[in-house]
Amino acid sequence: MTVATSRPAGLDNRIVLGGVARTWRELPAPELPVPAAVLAATSADALTAARHHATHGAELLLSTLGRVDAAMREELGEAGFAVTVLTDGVPETVPPVRPRAAEAGRLWLLTSGSTGRPKRVGHTLDSLTTVRGAQPERTWLCPYAPGTYAWWQVVTLSLTQPGQHLVVVDPDELDDWPAVAAAHGVDAASGTPTFWRRTLHRDAAALARVPLRQLTLGGEPVDQAVLDQLRELFPTARISWIYASSEVGASIVVHDGRAGFPVDWLDRETPGRPTISVVDEELVITSPYHGAGLDGPVRTGDRVQIVDDRVLITGRLDSDEINVGGSKVSAGLVRGVLTAHPQVAWARVTGRRAPVLGKMVVAEVVPTPAADPATPPLDEAALVRWCADRLPEYAVPRRIRMLTEIPVKETLKSDV
Repeated sequence: MTVATSRPAGLDNRIVLGGVARTWRELPAPELPVPAAVLAATSADALTAARHHATHGAELLLSTLGRVDAAMREELGEAGFAVTVLTDGVPETVPPVRPRAAEAGRLWLLTSGSTGRPKRVGHTLDSLTTVRGAQPERTWLCPYAPGTYAWWQVVTLSLTQPGQHLVVVDPDELDDWPAVAAAHGVDAASGTPTFWRRTLHRDAAALARVPLRQLTLGGEPVDQAVLDQLRELFPTARISWIYASSEVGASIVVHDGRAGFPVDWLDRETPGRPTISVVDEELVITSPYHGAGLDGPVRTGDRVQIVDDRVLITGRLDSDEINVGGSKVSAGLVRGVLTAHPQVAWARVTGRRAPVLGKMVVAEVVPTPAADPATPPLDEAALVRWCADRLPEYAVPRRIRMLTEIPVKETLKSDV
């Protein structure tokens, strides 16, 4: 069963996939079961499923093959989904173990699983569409894994707004995305801080050739260093960072070029907009863009610290705090000190078991390529001294391992 919906306003927007341009309405139109958990083999297959939902309103869960293991497939079948692998527009379907009636208009997202096994969060196309006003014409880069909240944010913008075109890159194109983007006139791009750091590290000159007017960061803590590096490369562009999740939607949007958000945004109640609070150093959000059953205050699991006039999101509660001999250390704040070093492209900070202290602070770092061959290479001792000048003694990393590449997962995150 499908339910007719109003025709999406963006069906004539361009989509560039694998260097080939087409419109939304020119995508293949396979018959999909209802309700379906579609596991897309490619971005083209994912966009096909999204267009199918937008035009028919059929209940859909969309993900990639890599994010759904055998146990999750079994769980989805038990929950009444026909598990459908979509490859080049051809569906292969395993019927549901426990068939049920479809819920018209329902979209399901899988959380990232950063706090354990991925969970299903219910949405609709309307609740995922947070940009509603008229927009200047843009060609957006979409590098995200299909089915994630960030992917849906870019996709709903293109589906619902005329003049919002897409250039989609699959994982095997990520290393060369600036060349693809420049060739197809991309002037707006959204990615995680890891995505931007990795691009800056690999080829900043190629990135500078992309005529970007809008840069957006989200999905991970955003520090001042990456914002400053992007501002230096794109002095006239608008640079934004967004706090968003499957549970509470896009809830914080900052355009002022500074990490964190203003303290006076806390507990501010405005009709139709999220209310942001802090309870026991945890970010709590009441959002009109929430998932099904998540109305009211939602504890996000993200740790925040107030520094001067800003509220900084430093990381997950279960991983950000390191207890060093009874003193609390924020891994996120130490990471920020490391990435502020002009020769550091990326850093990860964790705790390691240590005698007497219980834990000690350790780090992994990716140095930036030296612009001047005469510049001495970055070493562990220099970084320890840098941290010692800026952090309490107990927060200084005791071991720093140098890496050559910035690690990245399918979600464009690096588990920092």
